[in-house]
Amino acid sequence: MQLEVVLERAAQALADEPVADRTVFLARLERYWPDLLDGLTVAYGTEALSLAPRVVDLAVAGFRARPHDLRMLDLRRHVEPDWFQSPRMLGYAAYADRFGGDLRGVAAKVPYLAELGVTYLHLMPLLQPRPAPNDGGYAVADFRAVRSDLGTMDDLSALTAVLRREGISLTLDLVLNHVAAEHEWARRARAGEPRYRAYFHVFPDRTLPDRYEQTLPEVFPDTAPGSFTDVPGLGWVWTTFNSYQWDLDWSNSDVFCEFADLVCFLANAGVECLRLDAIAFLWKRMGTDSQNQPEVHGLTQALRAVGRIAAPAVLFKAEAIVGPAQLAHYLGTGIHSGRVSDLAYHNSLMVQVWSSLASRDARLMTTALRRFPAKPRSTSWATYVRCHDDIGWAVDDADAAEVGWDGHAHRAFLSDFYSGAFPGAFARGRVFQENPATGDRRISGSCASLAGLSAAGDDARLVDLAVRRHLLAHLVVLGYGGLPLLWMGDELALLDDDAWADDPAHADDNRWVHRPRMPWPVASRRHVDGTVEHRVWQAIRSAVEVRSAMPAMHASYEAELLDPVNPAVAAWVRRAPAQTVVALHNLSESPQVWPRWAVPLDGPLRDALTGAAVDDDLVVLGPYDVRWIVLR
Repeated sequence: MQLEVVLERAAQALADEPVADRTVFLARLERYWPDLLDGLTVAYGTEALSLAPRVVDLAVAGFRARPHDLRMLDLRRHVEPDWFQSPRMLGYAAYADRFGGDLRGVAAKVPYLAELGVTYLHLMPLLQPRPAPNDGGYAVADFRAVRSDLGTMDDLSALTAVLRREGISLTLDLVLNHVAAEHEWARRARAGEPRYRAYFHVFPDRTLPDRYEQTLPEVFPDTAPGSFTDVPGLGWVWTTFNSYQWDLDWSNSDVFCEFADLVCFLANAGVECLRLDAIAFLWKRMGTDSQNQPEVHGLTQALRAVGRIAAPAVLFKAEAIVGPAQLAHYLGTGIHSGRVSDLAYHNSLMVQVWSSLASRDARLMTTALRRFPAKPRSTSWATYVRCHDDIGWAVDDADAAEVGWDGHAHRAFLSDFYSGAFPGAFARGRVFQENPATGDRRISGSCASLAGLSAAGDDARLVDLAVRRHLLAHLVVLGYGGLPLLWMGDELALLDDDAWADDPAHADDNRWVHRPRMPWPVASRRHVDGTVEHRVWQAIRSAVEVRSAMPAMHASYEAELLDPVNPAVAAWVRRAPAQTVVALHNLSESPQVWPRWAVPLDGPLRDALTGAAVDDDLVVLGPYDVRWIVLR
């Protein structure tokens, strides 16, 4: 009965809308009502029955404010719901100021992205943050305003329109776990307003914080130890990341409603994907690490239902850097299968790429990726070699033991190798956030520098090997499946930014070493034969074009890891009804072979990347070579 009442109420609120638009909205509401109600029930129990109609009112208001061209985009996405799983998809991530100066400058550089084949652009946090320090923009002071140095919300809407005309979807960060201490909600909490004090976890003394901290890990042990901050006049506030980032209390349904409204607001600005930042931390529970709690997935399902009702062109991407067993839940398992996020980062693939290049050994990668849980067919991994963040060596002890390695020792080896401390290492990274208690050392550095290009100097042979490693890493990401993401500059093999610490706001965070400003004169060398930039750009662009025509690269299909009959070669097969592709990757600087009998294809073969026939009993791979083998 409740659904009928809610439908009638929505119909009345939309009475002045065109009949077709009203009909479509009501059909979506009926379709996603169970997802909304079930998700809210997981988090809020019986309160969900009274909360759901309130949330629908927000979706109605969002739809009424939705521009006509975006309503048409919604309809196109109804026709092609797997659009983001297509082999044509290629992502690109950048800071707006470092790529184009401001939002208008980014719009002027859209032809550059289109030339590369980009169909998805993630601009790093650009909503108004607190003054520095602001965790790279993730301490948001106003979700409804753009950083003043980048432009305005009107500039953002204009940019999304330019991108849509080129077939590029914009992704923005929506930080769910916390707001800046300067956010209006925090200011009103400090002013004593009970409604807003209830938006946060506030304790009168250290009694409960001390109990919670017995099981809470530290995210930034060097710069922000502990998880609580004493705020004068208010109390001890939960601050997982930094003292100026106040964790929101999602057990308060008013917080959910605020974000449901924000989803509609950003969708109506033309944003087509929301990266749900720090999503794993939303729900707090005593005696746990307060990550990956069941309520998180109910909340995400309910938020996604709001998006599907009001603006179904919008995707959700979970920023959940968690272990494989937990990661699957962010795409949906059990009752949430296919009803949570549409995309999730495959952090393990990135880790295994770098681990395998250092060890020249595919066995750990094979073991780890085979154990990875399957995802719902309607979702996709976001795969990447590098991102804005550091690399943490998330190598599972059980996976390492299966190949006869010690997990702790291997993680220490990787930190030594990629910081350049290991004898003979080709990498030149920097240690980030060393934790003496655990021995954990994460690594900062650009892809090209970690692949050996910085250390190569003018040695042509070493330069060649570094470029080959760099390209192999990207071909792994392109060939594994999912939505591949490029970090700004990797299409040109940009090196570390040696001036990263010149900005005082960045001086204590060496992750800025791999967040350079785009050197556009260097980018112009992508068209100059004989340059590294030309070689890397052309190789990546060619692989992107080949990939776009391969049905087996559709993200609904999973990669199946093959036994590493040659430990130096990583191999997997992707099977679709129209095509099977076998991907082979030489992880070493020495030529390697792969036996023809270990290629699960019957018939004449060719390499899709080069078009060359594969006829011999042994497939020969040169240093860091990659083959995408298909039937001729």
